[in-house]
Amino acid sequence: MSVLVSGSIAIDNVKTQKASEENLLGGSASYAAIAASFFSPAHIVGVVGHDFPQEHLDLLKSREINLEGIEVSEGETFRWSGEYMEDMNERETLEVALNVLESWKPSVAESQKGAKINLLANAHPINQHDVIDQVLEGPGFTIADTMDLWIQISRDELERLLHRIDLLVLNDSEAKLMMDTSNIVAAGKQLREMGPKYVIVKKGEHGAMLFAENDFFMCPAFPLDDVFDPTGAGDSFIGGFAGYLASLGQQEYSFDNLTSAIARGTILASFTCESFSTHALQALTEEKFEERLQQFRDYCDFS
Repeated sequence: MSVLVSGSIAIDNVKTQKASEENLLGGSASYAAIAASFFSPAHIVGVVGHDFPQEHLDLLKSREINLEGIEVSEGETFRWSGEYMEDMNERETLEVALNVLESWKPSVAESQKGAKINLLANAHPINQHDVIDQVLEGPGFTIADTMDLWIQISRDELERLLHRIDLLVLNDSEAKLMMDTSNIVAAGKQLREMGPKYVIVKKGEHGAMLFAENDFFMCPAFPLDDVFDPTGAGDSFIGGFAGYLASLGQQEYSFDNLTSAIARGTILASFTCESFSTHALQALTEEKFEERLQQFRDYCDFS
């Protein structure tokens, strides 16, 4: 089975305390689709401008990602520039130019509508609704990622979206913001009661929580000695999660399936943090992945 990924495709300029690089492949859909492709066939829906580097398109093609849902517009590609502080949890956005993303209306290609996992990577809720409207008969499991901006400016559309998805993904501060509480466990439970069957709350370097009606799971992050660039780690996490689910070839997924998918997504996110952009994901082999996954199992095992 395959994964349909929709969301932003960007050109990033990233600076850390160690190095800086420009014209990097970025965007929620880019990271998520590449991560998903590690396990399953993937499709991507997004928009780029005339200035989008051919090398980035070639990279996506090399992962055998279906690009028929990418619109090439006459304007300029969505661009983001940011700088990370010594503490990688602190980031300053230096510049954002929405460009072609501002007026984008998703268009899912016919060849992409058979995907059974529909991953709505971080994007405006209206765009996420548009994708669902086009694939109502297709995906059997729909995942939506969101962020604080949409909670603040598009609350109604986001709440309506919660009744149309199976799984909501957001980080801890966003969950607290949306539920107006300082208790992350209470926020996760309340969000699930608003519509989705499952909720994942990402906690950055502290891992992730999975909420279900009668089950709860908490997964730590993989411990890294050094973080080079955490940009896109959350998108890689949920992309890997979706790709692994699709690889199971099932129509429905158990709670255990979801916990296994979280572990795989966590490992892909850890590799993303070890390089700029998707460079580490591009070079990742199955052998290296399985080695780190086994380490993770050993770290989490206890009696």
